[in-house]
Amino acid sequence: QVQLVESGGGLVQAGGSLRLSCAASGNIFSINAMGWYRQAPGKQRELVAAITSGGRTNYVDSVKGRFTISRDNAKNTVFLQMISLKPEDTAVYYCNAEVSSFYSKSYYLDYWGQGTQVTVSS
Repeated sequence: QVQLVESGGGLVQAGGSLRLSCAASGNIFSINAMGWYRQAPGKQRELVAAITSGGRTNYVDSVKGRFTISRDNAKNTVFLQMISLKPEDTAVYYCNAEVSSFYSKSYYLDYWGQGTQVTVSS
């Protein structure tokens, strides 16, 4: 089994910053893409940012220039640095990773973290 544990959420004023972390552990042979999704009340979950094992990134338009995704492959950890936060960034943020295990090294499964709340007050 694989576990993703997120940390770093909280309450911040508009214009503030937060840094989210997500550490993967368990039966991990390889991790392909890692990403951050978010879901606001009454809305569908959306991809915020993703990063490949080689470091290629992509972002949803609404966070470009404000959010930066990075990863530490040695520690199976992905980060999301968020600056200039806006009230519309308020959501539960979920970590996602495509992971292969030692039992099936070429077959990747999606795993999710439990979510961390980010609240931006105006």
